[in-house]
Amino acid sequence: MNKTFLLNNVRIVLSHTSHPGNIGSAARAMKTMGLADLRLVNPKRFPDPAAHAMSSGALDVLDNARVCASLEEALSGCVFTVGCTARRRDLSHPMLSARDAAPVLLKHAARQPVALVFGTEMSGLTNAELDRCQLLAHIPSNPDYSSLNLASAVQVLAYELRCALPGLPLPPADTPELAQHEDVELFYHQLERTLISTGFLNPAAPRRLMTRLRRLYARTLLEKEELNFLMGILKAMRKVD
Repeated sequence: MNKTFLLNNVRIVLSHTSHPGNIGSAARAMKTMGLADLRLVNPKRFPDPAAHAMSSGALDVLDNARVCASLEEALSGCVFTVGCTARRRDLSHPMLSARDAAPVLLKHAARQPVALVFGTEMSGLTNAELDRCQLLAHIPSNPDYSSLNLASAVQVLAYELRCALPGLPLPPADTPELAQHEDVELFYHQLERTLISTGFLNPAAPRRLMTRLRRLYARTLLEKEELNFLMGILKAMRKVD
């Protein structure tokens, strides 16, 4: 069975890209592997002639790219997000190699949109951006010089996604629907609000509690129905309070 249709549900998100040429090169990398959905979070310059020049014919990907005001907007509708980073962060989500992360991402793309997020050329993804991911991916490289060009990183991840397709088992048709990114973020907002109102969370000294809770719930991959239960519980707790 040809499973390239799964790539239609994979969104490439570039956050705060400085150089428009990297956007064009990333579009080219995407098109060579069959990816088309590009989201740009506050790029420094776009559209730009340098992006078109470096796309080498992938103008359709560039012309259809959506510029977003925030990562939240770029991830709207997604149910699973992988952040690409060169190093493990403190209290980070699980990290896999690009090769091992690819089938995990594609498994969820079988039914709903997913995203692969890349940070700035100089510093990568921020801790706040990584908090919005459920999994981290890294590209094994020379430990003495692990810096990859942004478009090169997109090319490697896109290649691994393409290579993972043939052996990928598709989930059963009755697999429960996962909660979308924006709904999960609303849950985190309401959870923090509730924890503050009960006195469990001191906003003056949060001690990274919400980061730890994000890790906990990210591991569960909340289903849409499960999230509705949790939101109902929080609502009831605030009424009692």
